[in-house]
Amino acid sequence: IWAVSTSSCTGSKTWSPYDLIMISLSSSRIILQCWSTLDCFMTILMETSYYKENVYLVSKVIFTFLNYSSLWFGAWLSVFYCIKVASFTQPFFIWMKQRIARLVPGVLLTSWLCSFAAAIPFAWNVDSVQDNFTAPLPTRNSSAMRTTRKGSLTLLIYLCNAAVSLPLILSVVSSVLLIRSLWVHTRQMQNNASGFRDPSLEAHINAIKSVCSFLILYITYFMCVLLLLFSHFSPLSSEESICIVIMAACPTGHTMVLIWSNPKFRELPARIWHHTKCPVR
Repeated sequence: IWAVSTSSCTGSKTWSPYDLIMISLSSSRIILQCWSTLDCFMTILMETSYYKENVYLVSKVIFTFLNYSSLWFGAWLSVFYCIKVASFTQPFFIWMKQRIARLVPGVLLTSWLCSFAAAIPFAWNVDSVQDNFTAPLPTRNSSAMRTTRKGSLTLLIYLCNAAVSLPLILSVVSSVLLIRSLWVHTRQMQNNASGFRDPSLEAHINAIKSVCSFLILYITYFMCVLLLLFSHFSPLSSEESICIVIMAACPTGHTMVLIWSNPKFRELPARIWHHTKCPVR
């Protein structure tokens, strides 16, 4: 996906909003998969120093930033599909259709900044703050200060990550609207069908299946991200491993659905497969 989208933008003066979203989404997921693999090796090979040094904090900040970025870009992809494909006549949708190309670059940049801002609170070691809070303190003033610090830091993390529910809301609302629009259009086409196989009707049905798959994978991925960030799983526990495996599988499944549903993305793997099967003379 990244190769096809980048090659489409290389020889063009103006980059299409769809290619910009796909480049951002695929880049964030490639980096996320590489970082998750590296983090897994560091957890196994550097178990002693991984949790004692600042490696764990840095890893959690980068992990949070990449995951939130992926969630935002996936949500904007759903919004883009909804605006371009759904046949609504409301003034807001017409206004968005006319301005979506100019809004996409600013929206993507804002998503990067929001993801970075949401990841910053994880740079402070909340666990050490909690541990220090439980230790005996010499004065009541210092106890009150640490209580305030602990409560403020915890509140900051929850406030920053409450904003992360915005991409989930955007994705769910846009997907539901798109499914509704496609379903209404499909029913109209079925009523007007002459009994022969209609390629346009099959395309609409395949689009509904793709959008439903996107939504299921997106919600599953979002829940696993929240579980990993806010549930205190023990290192290398079965619960943490299940979440990591599901989080690795969901972007892969989403990518496969994207390739399957887009002829432009299917062309490159087919071409590579053809060259590998044909003998070189």
